[in-house]
Amino acid sequence: MFKDFSIVDGICSLDLSSWDDFYKLYYKNMTIFKGYIWRGQKDANWKLESTIDRLLKDRGLDVKDEIDKHFNNFIFAARGRRNKNAVKLNNEDEWWALGQHNGLSTPLLDWTTSPFVAAFFAFNKGSEDDTLKRGVFALHQESIIEKSNSLEEEGIKFIKPFSDENARLVNQSGLFTRTPVGIDIESWVKKNYKGVSDQIVLLKITLPNNQRETCLKILNSMNINYLTLFPDLYGASRYCNMIVKIRNYCN
Repeated sequence: MFKDFSIVDGICSLDLSSWDDFYKLYYKNMTIFKGYIWRGQKDANWKLESTIDRLLKDRGLDVKDEIDKHFNNFIFAARGRRNKNAVKLNNEDEWWALGQHNGLSTPLLDWTTSPFVAAFFAFNKGSEDDTLKRGVFALHQESIIEKSNSLEEEGIKFIKPFSDENARLVNQSGLFTRTPVGIDIESWVKKNYKGVSDQIVLLKITLPNNQRETCLKILNSMNINYLTLFPDLYGASRYCNMIVKIRNYCN
């Protein structure tokens, strides 16, 4: 099924030259890419790691202990600052999810079920670096769950919060992954799928920075923009800014 792709240790890397190539890649292989979740990153070279892992890296601290302290600090600081009608959060993952979309560094990583929403987040922020490669990643959820369940040690966990407090998460078709502390997703896949060449567990797509305006204008025509993905005043403001910055953005 994957004869047209080069796969090493469950990972496939594709360097595309244009938005058209991305569009054609997805629609040509829609049936293959069912069951994948997607993530966009401004720089394709950034690791697929959580913000808290990046924050605590190389500081010589007991990372797990520091994360526990950070979690308790957030719960304490959030007292009286949630909506009065907010439902009680019954587990740690729900609290982390709440913090994730309110600026907290957490062990979670954002994903979406839409490759085009992922493309938006790969390109939404500007850069003058012509050598920059934007990154869109796809992860096969069922394979990761099956592999994680077969391991004696901790695997990758998928988190889909039920709280109604985060309208952005709903509009972005969002969910989260949580990996073992200090381990990025690509390293985890390489370790646990060593030698696998017939299954794409992790797909890494790179696109050149010069495709940014083309990508964002096409996505806007598909109703994928700040206004729809951020249903608040922040989204309205950023959408209006985009109209000013990109010529013919709303054509």
